[in-house]
Amino acid sequence: MSLTWIVVILTVAMALIFDAINGFHDSANSIATVVSTRVLSPRNAVIWAAFFNFIAMFIFVPRVADTVSKIVRIQAGDPAFVYVVLAGLVGAIVWDVLTWWLGLPTSSSHALIGGFAGAGIAFQGTGVIRWEKIWATVRFIPLSPLIGMALGFVIMIAVYWLFRRWRPYDVDKLFRKGQLVSAALYSLGHGGNDAQKTMGIIVALLVAAGALDENTRLSLFDPRTAWIILSCQIAMALGTALGGWRIVKTMGMKLTKLKPVHGFCAETSGAFTIFFATHWGIPVSTTHTIAGAIVGVGSTTHASSIKWGVAMRIIISWLVTIPFSALTAALVFWLIKLIHPVF
Repeated sequence: MSLTWIVVILTVAMALIFDAINGFHDSANSIATVVSTRVLSPRNAVIWAAFFNFIAMFIFVPRVADTVSKIVRIQAGDPAFVYVVLAGLVGAIVWDVLTWWLGLPTSSSHALIGGFAGAGIAFQGTGVIRWEKIWATVRFIPLSPLIGMALGFVIMIAVYWLFRRWRPYDVDKLFRKGQLVSAALYSLGHGGNDAQKTMGIIVALLVAAGALDENTRLSLFDPRTAWIILSCQIAMALGTALGGWRIVKTMGMKLTKLKPVHGFCAETSGAFTIFFATHWGIPVSTTHTIAGAIVGVGSTTHASSIKWGVAMRIIISWLVTIPFSALTAALVFWLIKLIHPVF
């Protein structure tokens, strides 16, 4: 076995580890509201979320994976691009682990995209990047939380009006059950959008190694690509099942005080935002989306109920994700370039 293929295998393994970290890191976004409203215990909530993360592969067409795999213009069969993918993954993982340790709900998705782009630029400059793919993602940095916020606000107002004659106890009882459905929908969207990003990275890696054509489409019915879909969904589901309680506390408890009806509206608005993006092949941040939805729902009671200081800390961490992960990946690539004979 050649050195290139050893690196390919190790990089696939690293990509799946990243996917599991993504599930671990972002599991908080899927379960924060259902845990903070005490509808489910943290353990039951992560199992619930993991199941719906996994079955997303049977529902969504992998358009997001196609977008991610084409961020960098890869020359098929050029082993140097294998190291571009490797460096991009390292940059993303470093940022993911750091922000998890700090308890910041940053975007694993943007870390991956920033890392991949940063390594590509370090190798062949800005001309190697398909900027339309980057801009599609960058546009949704503000759009996904804003859409989530607007939908959360509108759905919450509609629920207030529809159930205005109900007793608070009956409303609470109904939406405790309803939140199981909304949490499932959100987890489905999370699994559909986020797992596909890792699939796209693996496709790019295999194109660089000459194992796949650059126009290859992921399909469960194609034995060349079915294993990519299955392994990524399993890795994300396992990562989600491990949970991330530090970030649950920030997302579900520090931003605003939530009741079951609030959790239902936030998860439902977040789910529909992600469904829309996944349908159009746009890699979005599930973290941004659910945070925006929680703020939108919380603002219907009183704007002062939102912990704006916590929200601002989260926003700042979002803004530095892509450049920091890109810089880290570029440094890793330059280090590889210094010591590896392929260059």
